[in-house]
Amino acid sequence: MTRDAEWRTGPDGRAVLLVAGLADLAVTTAGSALGAVRGLLRRSDTAELAAEAERDLIARGRLVLGRWSTAPPAHLEVLAREAVVRRAADDA
Repeated sequence: MTRDAEWRTGPDGRAVLLVAGLADLAVTTAGSALGAVRGLLRRSDTAELAAEAERDLIARGRLVLGRWSTAPPAHLEVLAREAVVRRAADDA
């Protein structure tokens, strides 16, 4: 094994290779995103797309806040309510 190959297989080498891979991914992704933005700017319905994206983001925001803002009822509380309903049905 050459010295270069030994360096690449050690922990430091793995970290360097990982950072280099992430940097390459970031550059590739940025290039793709830039191409997508250029394509969007050439479209004639850019304002409509922006409005649609805004509506979509607002809808997603509502879903997230609805999901995380209210806590589900406690399990024992649900069971207690069901027991009360059953007793009322049995007594009637």
